[in-house]
Amino acid sequence: MSESLNLGLWILIVDWTIRIAALLWIPARTRPAAARSWLLLIGFLPLLGLPLYLLLGHPWLSRERVRRQSDASVAIREGQLAQAAWHWTPPADSVASETVPLVERLGAFMPVRGNGVTLLDDYDGTLQALLDDIDGATTRVHLLYYLMFDDAVGEAAVQALERAAARGVQCRVLLDAVGAKRGLRRYRKRLQRAGVQVHAMLPGGLRWRRSGRADLRNHRKIAVIDDGVAHVGSQNLADAVFIPGVPNRELVARVHGPIVAHLEAVFASDWYLETGEVLAVSPVRPAHADDVACQLLPSGPAYPFPNAADSIVTLIHLARRRVVLTTPYFVPDDAIAGAMRIAALSGVDVQLILSASNNQRLTALAQHASYEELLACGVKIALHRPRFLHAKHLSVDDEVALVGSINLDIRSFALNAEIGLLCYDPDVVARMRGIEADYLADAEVLSPATWRRRPAWKRSVEGIARLADSFL
Repeated sequence: MSESLNLGLWILIVDWTIRIAALLWIPARTRPAAARSWLLLIGFLPLLGLPLYLLLGHPWLSRERVRRQSDASVAIREGQLAQAAWHWTPPADSVASETVPLVERLGAFMPVRGNGVTLLDDYDGTLQALLDDIDGATTRVHLLYYLMFDDAVGEAAVQALERAAARGVQCRVLLDAVGAKRGLRRYRKRLQRAGVQVHAMLPGGLRWRRSGRADLRNHRKIAVIDDGVAHVGSQNLADAVFIPGVPNRELVARVHGPIVAHLEAVFASDWYLETGEVLAVSPVRPAHADDVACQLLPSGPAYPFPNAADSIVTLIHLARRRVVLTTPYFVPDDAIAGAMRIAALSGVDVQLILSASNNQRLTALAQHASYEELLACGVKIALHRPRFLHAKHLSVDDEVALVGSINLDIRSFALNAEIGLLCYDPDVVARMRGIEADYLADAEVLSPATWRRRPAWKRSVEGIARLADSFL
């Protein structure tokens, strides 16, 4: 009997020691919203919550990775001195004039003019454009992708790389260790035998250069071919049927001009983070007649600030007439939700376009929890069908378009390495508006009154899922 009492006493002591230690430790090292979620979990399940927090609670990287990113940012700033002739100065009192200096200080990339931008939203056509560019390569092909499957698309990409390597083209491939696990397992040795250099990004392990939080991922999708052309956007190297029966819809920008050197600098930075090898990146690229002003927005846990979140919040606040946000995953933090609310209440037309289908059930429930407040303050929410809308982009007034890999969720803002391309050009914005209108033509518009009538049990489940927003 006494042994049972002693055991119970020890369990009680350990239980409360964990709770108190978590209360003292977590808020000082984690942002407030995430700290609340972790403290709630540890309060209910201390013996489970503490190990999970130690494993996943803080988006930490090894000091060496952080140092390498800092070194890469310095090199990027210095390398752009040779592009001074292409530096673009935004007009005064514009959305761009407020955005450009923030993005440059966060991500190191200045805005450059002299670019051509083509928006590609046909899945098969986008893939074919990439394969054609690889087949036309004469010097090098650099691919950086989150996801690569061992399917027909993965096979087509591998065959194109094999053809390029056989012509003497220098081919380098970076694939996320988790997202592209299937592709790495199937194709890595085959590509290496063909002369293609392949590396897995954030592979984990205990060695210093690989150490970091286990679920940090590189979510970028970038292709750079020779000095002339690059692709950046949401489309992975995989078949369109991401969800069975619901093919993906994506958006990719195919670009020419000085911005190609900047995209290659992002590739070189990630190559350096993973391998320690410094690649030479020439800042000289031929200009394009369209003369579009562009700027890159890289973000990720290796940077000192949440680059993507800060920039998107700023763009929403700067909108004067209309802002359209398109994302497959919408789990906003307080700053994003607050910016959307303030913009809508200020008279800005705020349109949120989401996918009616979602391959992540918990994320879908969490994002449903934010709809009612946004609808109440005038934000328009549309659910696109029948395809899975995996595209990630936004447009502000007639001035700015942003396209890339950035989702509007906490994972993209805090845990993933992401890339965005800002285009300060009314023609590009007009083309994006046309794509947005096409989404809306096949979308269900949510009614505030109808949404409020959903069952009480569903509201409760959504609210509980929202508490896990920091874990998604």
